[in-house]
Amino acid sequence: MFDALTLGFRELKLRKDPACPLCGAHPTQTELIDYEQFCGLNRTDEAAAAAASWEIGARELDAKAARAEDFVLVDVREPHEYEIARIPGAMLIPLNTLPARLAELDSSREIVLHCHRGQRSMLALEFLHQSGFRKLKSLRGGIEAWSLEVDPRVPRY
Repeated sequence: MFDALTLGFRELKLRKDPACPLCGAHPTQTELIDYEQFCGLNRTDEAAAAAASWEIGARELDAKAARAEDFVLVDVREPHEYEIARIPGAMLIPLNTLPARLAELDSSREIVLHCHRGQRSMLALEFLHQSGFRKLKSLRGGIEAWSLEVDPRVPRY
């Protein structure tokens, strides 16, 4: 632990760089930049549309199941999470076991992946896509969205 009273301040004098884009003789940076875009955090409309094409909403998934469409629902959460809450008919393949269990999945069928809130299922989707699977969707918002929008009997945690 440090003693805040023994800490002091030093003052430094720096010379301006005449070529500085902010404070030099001829500044080229005259306004704030878009930080999110600069860091690659701001998706373009095209990128956002592409990401959205990989996702399916909870109500849309429920309608797909009601129409008896052919798909397999894969839960990529951990077994202890599966014990707390599950979507009926979901097949449990935890994300960390997915590479070893690829043979259990049929690439000719649509695969809908889900997790708690949607992050792990998107990782699983990316892995499966890189492994040659093409008919893939991730449940937007995960089982949390399912519980809130479709079946409130599914416990939230």
